[in-house]
Amino acid sequence: MRPKGYKFRRQHPIGNCVVDFCCAERRLVIELDGSIHSQPSQSLKDWTREQYLKRQGYSVARFPNGIVLEAPEIFVRKVLDHVSVLANVFTGER
Repeated sequence: MRPKGYKFRRQHPIGNCVVDFCCAERRLVIELDGSIHSQPSQSLKDWTREQYLKRQGYSVARFPNGIVLEAPEIFVRKVLDHVSVLANVFTGER
């Protein structure tokens, strides 16, 4: 996935997690959540995982997985909104 030149890796390992998508140069994680993520036990796991990723220096953006198929242009726009405000960790550029 390379919207607007940003490089995203799919199923990318970060420590003890494997995230859905990661833009390493901007330290952005994109997580796609299915219906199970609305259950209280899963919500706690998601929160714990997100806190771990933040301690590793990543921003996390969560989206319902249906958006990818139902409105892919909206999904890409929202991802670009998130990634474009983050500095490149290697160059410092935005």
